[in-house]
Amino acid sequence: MPVCVTSEIGKLRRVLLHRPGRELEHLVPDEMERLLFDDIPYLKTAQAEHDAFADTLRSQGVDVVYLEDLMAETLETVPECREAFVRQFVQEGGSSALSYQEELARYLMDIPSAKDMVCKTMSGVSSEELGLRRRQPLAEMVQKSHHFLLDPIPNLYFTRDPFASIGRGVSLNHMYSVTRKRETIYGKFILENHPDYAPGMHFWYHREDPYRIEGGDILNLSRHVIAVGISQRTMPEAIELLADNLFMDENSEIDTILALDIPNLRAYMHLDTVCTQLDRETFLVHPGILGSLRIFVITPGRDGERISVKESEEPLTSVLASLLEVDHVSMIKCGGSDKVASEREQWNDGSNTLCIAPGTVIAYDRNHITNELMRENGIEVLEIPSSELSRGRGGPRCMSMPLWRDNM
Repeated sequence: MPVCVTSEIGKLRRVLLHRPGRELEHLVPDEMERLLFDDIPYLKTAQAEHDAFADTLRSQGVDVVYLEDLMAETLETVPECREAFVRQFVQEGGSSALSYQEELARYLMDIPSAKDMVCKTMSGVSSEELGLRRRQPLAEMVQKSHHFLLDPIPNLYFTRDPFASIGRGVSLNHMYSVTRKRETIYGKFILENHPDYAPGMHFWYHREDPYRIEGGDILNLSRHVIAVGISQRTMPEAIELLADNLFMDENSEIDTILALDIPNLRAYMHLDTVCTQLDRETFLVHPGILGSLRIFVITPGRDGERISVKESEEPLTSVLASLLEVDHVSMIKCGGSDKVASEREQWNDGSNTLCIAPGTVIAYDRNHITNELMRENGIEVLEIPSSELSRGRGGPRCMSMPLWRDNM
């Protein structure tokens, strides 16, 4: 069984990370918006902070595996995948890559080390590196010498989004932005070919499916219930298709999906930027969403209907308590009652904690008001540095994809 995640809070045993690499050094100001960044992190410090994150996980008994290592192991173990991976990666690299697809494919295939080649696909390939004669003289005279024929992928250290573990399978996602679409190619090749993950793998969604959905919007609440955010990055049509697949597959135990319609804003890009679970009966929430939140409960349909959808008029705490089968659910507000602190700390991912065991979470150190509130409510908070990692607009949950948790 390659994946097993049936809650947000069960003891975390194995997690997928990506250590930030040279792709961050290939960010330039003119390309930040297109590549979904608000600022340029300093790589050396970002790597040190990420290493502290990984060390904190290991100190709690978590097995940390890295995306770049799993992808390299896949290519080494199943060498016939190498050319297929390279060609698909180049074909989905955009118009510049398509103009030089043979040269780019040859350049990548000629890199002897599988891991070096994988890292090069992540960091990008510039026209200068290829050293080609001009095929498009006007375009190349106008473009800078460091023009990328194959874009860097700076969002890769947010491993939560390209695929999501749900029970004993995964949703291999259709990403919101073209910039991040290629991230799911790594997941596809690993999950379909790596000897530790391919056997017995179940797919609840496919990257080729037509509707956008990302892992930051998917929360595992129990063996039978997931929550999915309707957000800037995830479409309601995708949630319907995911529901179809989960309800119809005999390998799935999910029988209820809680769809939460959150504001379509950059600050609230995913559900986990405004709500994460801390313990069996405790959640952390950004209070800014509570007044406008719409709640829908999706279950298998009857009388020929694929699915049944009902909008709930109950508050989120009541809905969660009912679905989790507990007496009550408490909500700790990010930033507390101070509106300025709440908005500031939510922007710095104060709501985006990673639960590694019931009542124990990893959080960014900069969100000191929220962290103290959690401690006052009995939550153990393990803080990690975040001056550079937070520039990418994601917290500890965003930076991690659980592969195995103990069942609750």
